Amino acid sequence: MSVEFIAATGRRKEASASVRLYPEGSGKITINGRTFEEFMPRLVLRKNLVRPLELVGVTEKFDLKCSVKGGGLSGQADAIMLGIARALVKFDGEFHQPLKDKGFLTRDAREKERKKYGLAGARKRFQFSKR
Repeated sequence: MSVEFIAATGRRKEASASVRLYPEGSGKITINGRTFEEFMPRLVLRKNLVRPLELVGVTEKFDLKCSVKGGGLSGQADAIMLGIARALVKFDGEFHQPLKDKGFLTRDAREKERKKYGLAGARKRFQFSKR
């Protein structure tokens, strides 16, 4: 039985990413129909995104197709990274421990704090005027 692709979801802040991992690929990464380099202009985010693949040593063995929406580039990169790590674990259970040890399978639970009434933002106050 041959698997066409392995699907997984990753989230971070307001960003949500669905990742499809295609076995027997060449290392090609496509995000929202655009190339990896075109979609992620910042080198730091590109390096971060492929860290789970590099950790388990399968950078050139899989093709990735990602669909991501919401949030900013940093949140989207982290969402894709979590999706990739989850898909790798679905593909091979042996990858679970090294990925877990490096923290790639942990969902970052930090969210934006809500704005409070009577304040300019979550914690910022309106400017005080004595007169």
